[in-house]
Amino acid sequence: MQISKTNRRNLMIGGALLAAVTPSFAFLGVGDIVFDPTSYAQLISQATTVMNQLKVMQANVTHFSLKNAWAATEMQLKNTNVANLFGETNGFSIAINTNSPAASLQAWHSANIPVRSTTTTYLQAQTAGNSTQLSQLAMIEASDSISPDCLTAIGQYRAARTMNGTATAALSQEQLDTSTNTNSEVEQLNLLNAAEAQKIAEMQTQGVLQACEASQLTIANMQQRNAAAQDLNTAAFVQQQRAANPANAANESNTWQNYLP
Repeated sequence: MQISKTNRRNLMIGGALLAAVTPSFAFLGVGDIVFDPTSYAQLISQATTVMNQLKVMQANVTHFSLKNAWAATEMQLKNTNVANLFGETNGFSIAINTNSPAASLQAWHSANIPVRSTTTTYLQAQTAGNSTQLSQLAMIEASDSISPDCLTAIGQYRAARTMNGTATAALSQEQLDTSTNTNSEVEQLNLLNAAEAQKIAEMQTQGVLQACEASQLTIANMQQRNAAAQDLNTAAFVQQQRAANPANAANESNTWQNYLP
């Protein structure tokens, strides 16, 4: 009769327990062995504890065989090629695909209208805080400072996604591996730590993009706010001029010189 693995293991444990029983001789030297049930119970308890620990260890190293069901598809960012017929977008393709602050600055200035020196001469006579033109200049200057940095952030994110692709793919392969090498408890904990580290790096990178987005919304808010203030000022000015220069027939000789269409 062939003994199964489980029965052989039980027999070995039982034999070890019997061999470990300490013989006790009678007080007068008679060679009779006295069975000690207390020691036997302790050995049984220890053996049970060891068996339970062994089961826990076996459960910890058991690997999953259907990990591919957890696989997710990662969205890939392709390089963007911006048309440049007459040099109007010089540096744009480099700026939004790579980490190049110089290209971002060049791209922004090439694609926008500069403030001419003759305009700055005219603006010197304006008073900050009470000038429509200087409020527009403030918006332009803020945009010229923030926007190139945002172009660089976009390029950095695209470049980082490409560089991190190898690390992300390697982690995904290890996570979906069903071999014993990657399914120990320590290995699984290491994979969890690696996944958290990649998540933190992605969150930090996206935080830069979110800061740029908030900056751009601030610039857009400046434009909308100034336009609304200008409309209110124009409406008040027109009302004042109509009151000072009636347009009825009795006042035909009066000419409205500062009319705003």
